[in-house]
Amino acid sequence: MTATDLLLESFGRLQDIVHEAVTGANADTLTYRADADANTIAWLVWHLTRVQDDHLSELAGTEQAWTRAGWAARFALPFDDDATGYGQTPADVFAVRPDAELLAGYYDAVNADSLAYLATLTEADLAEVIDRRWTPPVTRAARLVSVLGDVLQHAGQASFVRGVAERAAATAGR
Repeated sequence: MTATDLLLESFGRLQDIVHEAVTGANADTLTYRADADANTIAWLVWHLTRVQDDHLSELAGTEQAWTRAGWAARFALPFDDDATGYGQTPADVFAVRPDAELLAGYYDAVNADSLAYLATLTEADLAEVIDRRWTPPVTRAARLVSVLGDVLQHAGQASFVRGVAERAAATAGR
């Protein structure tokens, strides 16, 4: 297995995790908050998808699916099109209120773009230094691992929140 194969396998598995977090979830589940400052499933999945879209599009030298394929217009969020979720307030988090189908659709589009890009990478591409502002300088491989770690973390958080939200709804319905 090559490094590219490993990246393809890793990013490929994200789709199942994202779908498990959102499929069949209603608006109450997608916007459930454990407390007033907590992230929602909707925001977590939107954010992880925006990060993946932003970072991998930059590496590929392509326009983000967010703007290229009209996802920004479909989501109709009160943020600039370049927003990815970093530094957002609890009110911003709660403003992200798409349905499960829209969230999954955007993720699927970004994941397809990501996998297509990753399939083109060679060992030399992965070793290329892409950011010299850091010590040590950042290679393409390091950036991809960083993105993978971030999106996996948020996908796991969304899955956890789904479980908490469903337990809270079941308890309230007793």
